[in-house]
Amino acid sequence: MVDPPATAPPPARRRRADARRSIGAILDAARVVLGERPDASMEDIAGTAGVTRQTVYAHFPSRDALVAALVESAAAEYAGLLDEADLDTAPPVEALTRFLDAGWHFLDRYPLLVNAGAPQIPRPIDDPHDFAPPRLERLLERGQRSGDFAPTPSAAWLAPAIFALQHAAVAETTTGHLTRAEAQTLCLQSTLRLCGTKPDRH
Repeated sequence: MVDPPATAPPPARRRRADARRSIGAILDAARVVLGERPDASMEDIAGTAGVTRQTVYAHFPSRDALVAALVESAAAEYAGLLDEADLDTAPPVEALTRFLDAGWHFLDRYPLLVNAGAPQIPRPIDDPHDFAPPRLERLLERGQRSGDFAPTPSAAWLAPAIFALQHAAVAETTTGHLTRAEAQTLCLQSTLRLCGTKPDRH
């Protein structure tokens, strides 16, 4: 018995799939190009994405709209990284290390967000500044209860201090004062000291 020929997907479904691929390629190109050159044009981004300038404008009516979509994509990616880190279940010191690693990975992927020469970055709907600090604070409180971290200072103070440490470490890499590896190591060591981690705990 001869199998019937495979049915091609409906044109509308194909168009949606093509559109999703184009949007993904454009956002990925914008991530790379704008990370290197914040003033890059839509034409520059289209060339890197392998699509026409008209295709970019068909999905993103303005450069501001494209940047806003890129920021939303970045925020969603960072939230996913924190979910994958198992911050609520991994041993506290390991979870804190994973939290910092997620931040480094995120900033490596989206250098536009830490480029001092970049234009004003719009605030995403799900802003990491809103969801990341409470997750870090909850992790720190858990470590303090378990004895992995010192009971003072409070997690409410430690969380913003740790963010400031990582931002300072990132700044040192952008000025060339530290390599990425040096900054990451120093940031982790400083964070663990700040949390009062016992030497035999890490």
